[in-house]
Amino acid sequence: MKPESVLEIFEKTGALLSGHFLLTSGQHSRQYFQCARVLQFPDYAEQLCSQIASHFSQHNISAVAAPAVGGIIVAHETARHLEARAIFTEREGSQMALRRGFEVKSGERVLVVEDVVTTGGSVGEVIALIKSLRGVPIAVGSLVDRSGGMINIGVEL
Repeated sequence: MKPESVLEIFEKTGALLSGHFLLTSGQHSRQYFQCARVLQFPDYAEQLCSQIASHFSQHNISAVAAPAVGGIIVAHETARHLEARAIFTEREGSQMALRRGFEVKSGERVLVVEDVVTTGGSVGEVIALIKSLRGVPIAVGSLVDRSGGMINIGVEL
């Protein structure tokens, strides 16, 4: 799928907004990607997440993990294409945690996904959690990379 096709989907669904936005990261932007507007359409979610899955299909992934809330649908749809489990993290106080009976086994190969990556803060926390559980974070996939490839999270982005 070409970048122009992805942008067309975001524009068609009203998910690419223009104006002045203060991002969660504290940065300012003239554009905002509201991925929930794209992900509300299962066909678009399937198309976009299949691209993430295809990119990582040779990595022997057994679980796809995401920070809640934005990454949940991305994790589920990507995992479906990889024939893997989909799990998500939630905050307990100020820390990311696995709840609801989710677990990462020692040595398990995990792909971390997110809807939008800007500074890598949330996915970095998920990676740290996976490592603390002795899982193996393989890479990070996202629908939108606002960092321009400028962040170092210790794995492929």
